[in-house]
Amino acid sequence: MGAFFNEELSFPPVHANFASSQEQLIRFSKNVHDNVHGNIYLDPLALKFIDTEQFQRLRDLKQLGVTHLVYPGAVHSRFEHSLGVYWLAGAAIQKLKQNQGLELGIDNFDIQTVKLAGLLHDVGHGPFSHLFEREFLPRVVSGCKWSHEQMSLKMVDHIVDEHHIDVDFEMIKKVKEMIVASSELTLPKGTREKHFLYDIVANGRNGIDVDKFDYIVRDSRACGLGCNFEFQRLMETMRVLDDEICYRAKEYLTVHKLFYTRADLYRTIYTHPKVKAIELMVVDALLKANDFLEISSSIEDPSDYWKLDDSIIKTIEIAPNQELKESRDLILRIRRRNLYQVAKLC
Repeated sequence: MGAFFNEELSFPPVHANFASSQEQLIRFSKNVHDNVHGNIYLDPLALKFIDTEQFQRLRDLKQLGVTHLVYPGAVHSRFEHSLGVYWLAGAAIQKLKQNQGLELGIDNFDIQTVKLAGLLHDVGHGPFSHLFEREFLPRVVSGCKWSHEQMSLKMVDHIVDEHHIDVDFEMIKKVKEMIVASSELTLPKGTREKHFLYDIVANGRNGIDVDKFDYIVRDSRACGLGCNFEFQRLMETMRVLDDEICYRAKEYLTVHKLFYTRADLYRTIYTHPKVKAIELMVVDALLKANDFLEISSSIEDPSDYWKLDDSIIKTIEIAPNQELKESRDLILRIRRRNLYQVAKLC
């Protein structure tokens, strides 16, 4: 479940130079309001990525795919979530710097890298949450190993090149490593310096990361599910021991609430029978439209892929082409709530 420690900590006070750096960050940042975290300050480098058509695409990807057709409040997007993870990633590493900065050697390069990883971790995500890569692509691309994490890596490079963003090559390299840190892709050999940094956004060691901190609270709120998980308790007292982020032993119940709430979201929302029925119908609609629209042909080229989002359903729905009639009929069934029936096993 991750590492815990028992001893009482005595953290040093916040130094004047730390407070000064925070003031400078706010002064040169853009302020946006988030309905989960309140005011979020976006630094100049982050804004260079945000103010691109590739990142703005995330506004048209609902965080929970088709779930809003069952839970009307679930209309939040990958854009909001990405800003939230950016903010929490920055807060987490700033807290570690405040408490153990000299000991861990955390510098501004590390802070900026972790924040960018949080911001860009979902920039390669497909339409309709995970349905696109888990249900649709395996049925149209033989032996498909495509993942949104891998596409995020390509998209990061594409954004940098397309918009001539002046960013350190080593920083982008580490950003991409952090994005895939929790997937089956492992860190390159020798990438062990400050390994704790790779646990902040996508923790492959124990699953406790700011990506979950954000979406668990955000999804619960949007769907009206009670959430008593308080990520702030973990972030307030986390500490790096043996190059791994650890938490006080007495916070074991908070960690339990993290995974319990996530499991509850899966049971009640993510795998709701009506949600799954609509997902199956969307998959069938995409499958029937794929030959005509060549939906799957964009998955290798970021310059084409960024144009693909949830609006593909509206494209199918209003298209007059006879080749899309079966797909249109399925979408019409969804609109009229004539859904697939889920078989119950006796």
